[in-house]
Amino acid sequence: MTTKGPSRKNIIILISSENTVTFMRNSLLNVANINRELQNTKTDILVDYIHSDNTGIVVVTNKVAQQSDLSIINHYVKNSNDINPLQVEDPRLPKSKSYLKIIRIPYFPYANSQEKLTLTDIESILKQNYIFDNISLASKPRIIKVSPKSDMAIVWIDIWDVQSSHNAKLLINRCFNVGNNIATIRGANMNPGVPQCKNCWKWGHSTFTCCIQGSKCIKCNGPHKSEHHREFEWCCKANNKTNPPRLETKKGKPCPHTFKCSNYKGDHQANLNNCLFWRHHFNREWHIKKYTEIHENRLQSIRSRVNGINKQ
Repeated sequence: MTTKGPSRKNIIILISSENTVTFMRNSLLNVANINRELQNTKTDILVDYIHSDNTGIVVVTNKVAQQSDLSIINHYVKNSNDINPLQVEDPRLPKSKSYLKIIRIPYFPYANSQEKLTLTDIESILKQNYIFDNISLASKPRIIKVSPKSDMAIVWIDIWDVQSSHNAKLLINRCFNVGNNIATIRGANMNPGVPQCKNCWKWGHSTFTCCIQGSKCIKCNGPHKSEHHREFEWCCKANNKTNPPRLETKKGKPCPHTFKCSNYKGDHQANLNNCLFWRHHFNREWHIKKYTEIHENRLQSIRSRVNGINKQ
């Protein structure tokens, strides 16, 4: 299935998560600087605002940008302070997106080993096969076991395409080797999965429909944006009264402390793929059941505390 892409007034820049946080910290200044450089070239294009998503940053303009405009933005981003240019891909305009799945791939690809198939393995497989030359992934591949007792996997991939599905037609029903197995590419229906809010980091609604005022930190779940974690949270500030004394996290260094996931209480951030919620993010029924269970447990805990107080 092929879907139309977002507005071509959006300029997509794939960039690492660390660079995204650094760049978005000064988003207002970056918008002003980019517009200044664009105006110097006498172009009609201006940047309205910048926002981030799970793949990098999106620059929203007042008109559809030309290649010369993309070059200016590319030069600015890669030369920004504290940005690693090797982790920044060239800006591009949105395209349509096609949805495919690869079947008959072993879930345990290594002989005599229980090591599971990883994203790194999939990326390596795609790079080694010429049929994927000139094919760009629209998101990270998703690996799902065929069934709990199966040793095979299905890999879902989204690729950038045109509305005529040209790239998808080149791939559908093609076969290639994965070890001793022969994998096959099939067309797939769009399955965006359960959305995760980038404001409160809960699952089931998008960022733009979030009802909470303010933002939640992805690391500590505190009432501040994730990029301001070091400035607001106690763990990164020096405290000589603790035993042993707590040292301040050095400027420019990420927070080294571990917090519980705000959704599942595991030792990971709420958006990482080792979270149980992420592993089920294509199963809406599971999410509804899990949040209902969490809500009921919370109500039961409150009732128990109230009954304890009343007995006293």
